[in-house]
Amino acid sequence: MAEALSWMSQQQTLVLRGELDRETLLPLWQQREILLADKTAIDVAQLQRVDSCGLALLLHLRQQQHLQGVELKILGITERLQTLINLYNLQQIIPVETTH
Repeated sequence: MAEALSWMSQQQTLVLRGELDRETLLPLWQQREILLADKTAIDVAQLQRVDSCGLALLLHLRQQQHLQGVELKILGITERLQTLINLYNLQQIIPVETTH
């Protein structure tokens, strides 16, 4: 069973924890507009797992913010998530931002 997805707001960053996959992403999807209203970054460093559905959601959130004139950064991309980004050839769409 998938670990619940949780999030918290830290200034202009939305920090995600747990697993971002097809089983857990619905609450985030439903609240995405409110959660991202003042955000310029999403920190994914504390996610244990992201599947292709989770990656698609991250892409959608970047696009949604782009339409609002905000360049949403994805921070803390893990090796596993980077591998998924590479497999889908999305390096130009989701540039790697480090949190260090």
